[in-house]
Amino acid sequence: MSVQFNHTIIASQDARESAEFFAELLGLEVGAPWGPFIPVVLDNGVTLDFATAPDGNTPLQHYAFLVSEDVFDAAYKKIADRRIEHWADPHRQHPGEYNTNDGGKGVYFLDPSGHAMEILTVPYGGWPKQ
Repeated sequence: MSVQFNHTIIASQDARESAEFFAELLGLEVGAPWGPFIPVVLDNGVTLDFATAPDGNTPLQHYAFLVSEDVFDAAYKKIADRRIEHWADPHRQHPGEYNTNDGGKGVYFLDPSGHAMEILTVPYGGWPKQ
């Protein structure tokens, strides 16, 4: 078997709120709770298991997602329409914009727990040459 990423736990202030925010923004489904986890399954089978941090401590994490142009455009419209603070860059020097790095689109924003989220349509460095 090759090595594949299967799941990760995302510590949240409120697992349900964070899972619903993420799933709704990207057009995904929130799964049935499993123990303390609220799962969101990505199209490649990877599961994000949102869990409420018992001590309320949710250290900043960064999560980046490669999405299609259609998913990006729909998510970006929601971000703009809802006036979710966002930036074209990770240093927050270009607020209210998205970038066009590597010939694609990318944007940074925070989830309800303060995690730095990123969606992009082209991987860093561009698509590999065939």
